[in-house]
Amino acid sequence: MELISCKWVFIFVLSCCLIFSVAYSVEGLRGDSRVRAVNLGGWLVVEGWIKPSLFDGIPNGDMLDGTGVQFKSVTSQKYVSSENGGGMNISVDRDVPSLWETFTLWRISETKFQFRTFQGQFLTYDAEGNFVSATAQSPSATETFYLERNIDNRVHIRNNRGTYLQASSINQLTADYPGNPGWEDNAATFQMIIASNTLHGDYQLANGYGPDKAKEVLKTHRDGFVTEQDFDFLYRHGINTVRIPVGWWIASDPNPPAPFIGGTLDALDNAFSWAQAYNIKCIIDLHAAPGSQNGMEHSASRDGTTGWPTPSHISQTLNVIKFLASRYAEHPALLGIELLNEPSAWTVPLDILISYYQQGYQIVRKYSPTAYVIVCQRIGNADPIEIYQADIGSRNVVVDLHYYNLFDTNFINMSAADNIQFIHKSRETQLQALNSRNGPLIFIGEWVNEWDVVNSSNADYQDFGRTQLDVYNMASFGWSYWTLKNAEHHWDFEWNIRNNILQLGSSPVRQSLNAILLFALPCCCFFLHPLQ
Repeated sequence: MELISCKWVFIFVLSCCLIFSVAYSVEGLRGDSRVRAVNLGGWLVVEGWIKPSLFDGIPNGDMLDGTGVQFKSVTSQKYVSSENGGGMNISVDRDVPSLWETFTLWRISETKFQFRTFQGQFLTYDAEGNFVSATAQSPSATETFYLERNIDNRVHIRNNRGTYLQASSINQLTADYPGNPGWEDNAATFQMIIASNTLHGDYQLANGYGPDKAKEVLKTHRDGFVTEQDFDFLYRHGINTVRIPVGWWIASDPNPPAPFIGGTLDALDNAFSWAQAYNIKCIIDLHAAPGSQNGMEHSASRDGTTGWPTPSHISQTLNVIKFLASRYAEHPALLGIELLNEPSAWTVPLDILISYYQQGYQIVRKYSPTAYVIVCQRIGNADPIEIYQADIGSRNVVVDLHYYNLFDTNFINMSAADNIQFIHKSRETQLQALNSRNGPLIFIGEWVNEWDVVNSSNADYQDFGRTQLDVYNMASFGWSYWTLKNAEHHWDFEWNIRNNILQLGSSPVRQSLNAILLFALPCCCFFLHPLQ
């Protein structure tokens, strides 16, 4: 009788294990039922803050594409200004610089530039050189200027006819200075102020170095930044997936449009081979779309603007998805394709984004019936429920949420305890609500063990990491840490593991199964040896 009872307990426990594992299973993973991933950020899509040394050798490296500059006349002490932010003549009459007085650089070479205004027009000049205006919608020869610079950041601006720009006596910018100005105080000499220099992506690197040097720099970087040894490290520490950011130009490899540099496709092929060797799965993440979907360096924006949501760019992006799906759909290491990373809520309309996601889903399904199709929430003022409840597709759809206790003024004055409480009250509540719905799986595609808390101890970081893991383990698809390697230690996954700051432990499913078994064993013992 005792043996029969124990048999039924064993069957019950086994059934619980199977039901639990199936309910939370991600198809194709080894052992674990959900994704425990690391992003390979800064590798095939450049982000200068991840590896600043990539930009060290660029001449005039503080004047890359997207840099904001201001010019102040050394004679009048007034700033050059585009009236109404563009579309009118250029004056030299402002005491304090703001958006109208800030010009965004398009770099042609280390000494040749085009100047874009706040409203998007380019500086140009008339045939007589009487006035300089901001009326050109697109740049050409008459919108290209040579910039001469001395060690004190004084500059001369010369047009392609050899004439220097000057601040006229009526406070207008004209292209008619007679002769060659020296560096003493004169109407053609301006003090240049770097107002912003935050974009350090693929566009800035390639255009800054030029094609030959950029090819050399990027080949060295791509060959050494991520290697097979990294996959061995990830495997040994319980990581079962990598999320690999790529740029749209990968579909034109080995000869992508200028200024982008080929070679990312070979590197991605290597990653898939290494992943297969270590039984790790790959998520291909389209991190940078044509025209940029968010105006940031990691989407390869030239100047901080978002140009993606146009019919031509969307069509081009769908072709990139087709290329990736057709190439990797049958590779045993493929887990999923993320259609677009972090589209901006301010510049990408929801209806356009959902339509793109639906078309992208159909393209992936043409080549694979099972690969996960991952769709990212919009960043900014947007609720992820808008993507979650959209009808993207019928099978293996995943919504990607990015959780950072950063990049928001609400976090600036939070204490360590406040941050941990926020994870429980906000993030855990959101995950519970989404998991309870009958919809797509949820993926925390980016998170990091960093915050705005100053003077944090290692114990503080350990508590923060432990809390995030406890909560993000609830995500039905899993999570992915940002990023594998980084110049900033707490963003660096390898550093966190080697220094015991992040303590991954066993997978959440294994923990739950162990709990069930711990419950079952005493039951079996009771039936085998009941109390007398």
